[in-house]
Amino acid sequence: MLQVARIVGGRRLQGEVRAAGSKNACLPILAATLLTRDAVTLRNVPNLSDVQYMLEILQHQGAEVSQPAPGTWVVRAENVSHRTPYDLVRKMRASICLLGALVGRLRRCEIALPGGCIIGPRPIDLHLKGLARLGCDIRHDAGYVHVDASKARGEYVFLGGRMGSTVLGTANLVMAATLTPGTTRIDSAACEPEVVDLCNMLVRMGAHIEGIGSPSLSIEGVERLHGCEHSVIGDRIEAGTYLAAGAITDGDVTVRDIAVEHLGAFLDKLEESGVKIQTGKNFVRATGRPTKPIEVTTQPFPGFPTDLQAQIMALQLTVNGLTTVTERIYPNRFMHVPELQRMGAQIDIEGATAIIKGGRPLSGAPVMASDLRASAALILAGLAATGETWVQRLYHLDRGYEAFDARLTALGADIQRLPASQLPSGFGEE
Repeated sequence: MLQVARIVGGRRLQGEVRAAGSKNACLPILAATLLTRDAVTLRNVPNLSDVQYMLEILQHQGAEVSQPAPGTWVVRAENVSHRTPYDLVRKMRASICLLGALVGRLRRCEIALPGGCIIGPRPIDLHLKGLARLGCDIRHDAGYVHVDASKARGEYVFLGGRMGSTVLGTANLVMAATLTPGTTRIDSAACEPEVVDLCNMLVRMGAHIEGIGSPSLSIEGVERLHGCEHSVIGDRIEAGTYLAAGAITDGDVTVRDIAVEHLGAFLDKLEESGVKIQTGKNFVRATGRPTKPIEVTTQPFPGFPTDLQAQIMALQLTVNGLTTVTERIYPNRFMHVPELQRMGAQIDIEGATAIIKGGRPLSGAPVMASDLRASAALILAGLAATGETWVQRLYHLDRGYEAFDARLTALGADIQRLPASQLPSGFGEE
């Protein structure tokens, strides 16, 4: 059943919220459970539609999946299929992480090209070039990628691309290399916390990886990996979104169970804009609203994350003056802008830069989410707007935020999740 969010703006958010497990860490980690025949126990797994999709895919591949407690999943993949069909992987791009896991475990793979958020081109050419450097034979046929890794050996791989390093490409190469004979050296590897979390779990499984957290990784292939227990890191993007929600309402919000160092560039920009930030062991507190325009440029970690670009844009709509947001990772990631403009936002797009003329009042309106982070940004704008905002296509939101509306309500927001049939006349759900 299609659902919408109804937000009544003007409520100040106050209180504490716990960061759920990281979606962007959890999906590659779930794929990595296919690298061993043993049971792998994962904790702090978020309850998201993308996670459910990945669990369904693992079951289709032959894994046994169970949930002994909320947030805890056990995966045992004694027998694994090498082929992953389109009807399963089409729902999310992160399903491409099965590529590295299957190549590592089975030395072959047939996987359909994946789907996911529509935020511009996100090719997997670097993934495939990296595997080719290891000696994999790769061919394309009818929307499928066929990989034969029977002759693969450790080799030097440069993973840099036009937009910087590739997070999922790094995950794929690392997973494949853990069970590939010889030593694989990866330069321009992604340094994101989610990649570090994956590498740390692989080490617990018996992988030999050096340079974790740096752009230069060295992986010595082993004969087999074993089971382990692992707790997924907190979601830095979710944490940043809650902090932005507090700030856009001139509130006082604390996010717990989050590594402060994972939010460095985002917190720097909040402070630069005038929001008061307090940090401690595994918590961040944001107090007050932004008062100054800023310049933001998205970059690979430790730079400003592209997944918080839409949220910082919504936040800066409330600030007098010109804020610029330049998107260096996905230059077309401005699909939320026309919807914000429906609410009264004044934003001009010049190439890969959005110029925000802030300080204009926002008015509630019916808006349509185009992707995961856009949906969060529209809800944030609704929190600051006068009147009612109706956000449609909530299924995007549910891909990456666990009980977002309920947790905002606990902080004081006036937000309801309703059937699309309750949209006011003339709004319509497409």
